[in-house]
Amino acid sequence: MAVSGLAWAAGAADWLSHPGFRAWQTICVAITVQALPFLILGTLISGAVNAFVPAHAFSKALPRNPALAVPVASAAGIVLPGCECASVPVAGSLIRRGVTPAAAFAFLLSAPAVNPIVLTATAVAFAGSPEMVAARLIASLAVSAAMGWLWLKLGRSEWLRMPARHTGHQDGHSRWEEFRLGFQHDFLHAGGFLVLGAMAAATFNVAVPRSVLETFSGSPWVSVLFLAALAIVLAVCSEADAFVAASLTGFSPTARLTFMVVGPMVDVKLIALQAGTFGRSFAVRFSAATAVAAVVCSALVGWWLL
Repeated sequence: MAVSGLAWAAGAADWLSHPGFRAWQTICVAITVQALPFLILGTLISGAVNAFVPAHAFSKALPRNPALAVPVASAAGIVLPGCECASVPVAGSLIRRGVTPAAAFAFLLSAPAVNPIVLTATAVAFAGSPEMVAARLIASLAVSAAMGWLWLKLGRSEWLRMPARHTGHQDGHSRWEEFRLGFQHDFLHAGGFLVLGAMAAATFNVAVPRSVLETFSGSPWVSVLFLAALAIVLAVCSEADAFVAASLTGFSPTARLTFMVVGPMVDVKLIALQAGTFGRSFAVRFSAATAVAAVVCSALVGWWLL
């Protein structure tokens, strides 16, 4: 209250009524409100899967051949919605129950990137551009499968610290209580990042001079790398990142595609989650390789479809 009073006395009232701030406020609220229903639906489904679907159900559905299990696990992300926060503990649970790490990591990358909620949100954000939805689906599946096969070929067991924490339903616990806690955690955690992402996107659209954006957006490769780095830093929830990407109108479709492919697979909160679950050695190597693969696949798919 004291800070607000001092700011008001210093002329904050005039600043809050400035047309630039009004425009920033409008864009920020519009992105948040447009993305919120998809965030709620996605976290509801993620909580239900975590509470009501036994972990062993995933391992039984995968082929025994590790090379075949990777694309199957990658494709499973299409029908098993979940946010980035949920995919990391689920992948740890799969590994602990005997699923090959390569398949678990393919699922970890694909589930938050190609599930129905994310694809529907992308279709709404890019209305009239179905090629953007197809490009996101193809590029994300390609990255997740490629990283699974890469781990199968080059991954070392000493890089991976096996997770010990249990996820999903626990005997003697109320499934509905687990559902409530899971939904509450995912929604509050992802909702905070959604608001921060909307604020950052509004700032880019209003406060950053057009000449500065043209410096990055003028070059195809520079714009792709810039939005890839932005996705890592902003850490917007995958169920809402399409609306942030759609608001970055100064950038090319391929650059915005890169933002949506990189974000759900590599961002600051995911790196921290992976380090806490699988160890720092794994998180550093896996995140760096995933970022490179995501940028390359996005550029190739964008050149092909967009």
